[in-house]
Amino acid sequence: MVFIVHLSDMHVGAINFREDLLSDAINRSNELNPDLVIVTGDITDNGYYHEFVDAAEYLDLIESPMLAVPGNHDSRHMGTESFEELIRKRCSTLSVRNEQIKAIGLDSSEPDLDYGKVGRSQQKRLEKLLNKTENSDLYKIIALHHHLIPVPKTGRERNVLTDAGDILMSIIDGNADLVLSGHKHVPHVWKLENTAFVTAGTVSSMKLRGKDICSFNTIDIQEESVEITLKQSDGNSKILARYENKCKVIL
Repeated sequence: MVFIVHLSDMHVGAINFREDLLSDAINRSNELNPDLVIVTGDITDNGYYHEFVDAAEYLDLIESPMLAVPGNHDSRHMGTESFEELIRKRCSTLSVRNEQIKAIGLDSSEPDLDYGKVGRSQQKRLEKLLNKTENSDLYKIIALHHHLIPVPKTGRERNVLTDAGDILMSIIDGNADLVLSGHKHVPHVWKLENTAFVTAGTVSSMKLRGKDICSFNTIDIQEESVEITLKQSDGNSKILARYENKCKVIL
């Protein structure tokens, strides 16, 4: 039905940024020919203009339709302006496959701060978009940088989304199917009600925990099921979750 690639936390410009890993991930993504690529922030490391110039060159290599949102690192040093000039609008919406899939981007970043906030105006926009359609078959995806639910094995919870509870309620009440985020550099999947919350690891930064390696996620949405797969930089893959479409987890 629909195939999505989820990239996050590139950190272009960082000392520990690996250009080879990002290039390889983009090549692998293009080979998979997804219907949509979603990039959930921290595209740059410090929000400098020259970092965005370099990052835009990498993102231009992505051949599929792309939705990108900023992360906390992208909003440093007036990076929000650079993001909109060189990457995308910070709060955009994209529909693919004859509008079977609607992806809604949220900007959870705050200028020069590491914690996040969506805010009331974006929350109202989110609720309107989620409740706008009467098409029960529409698959609704939310993309933002900061996680809404704590991620295991990431230590003390900090730099979080300050209005996570309010946004979480809007998402659940709006029957969103999938929420994609990054931020913690640790891939994980939670299932709450009928919504899957998927965090991606870092695709090209060596700021890793334990034995984790760089990775990205793919989401294969079929009529009866959804399968989320971790694609590691060493070429190995493993299923993070498989569950019935709009129903309970079966793995």
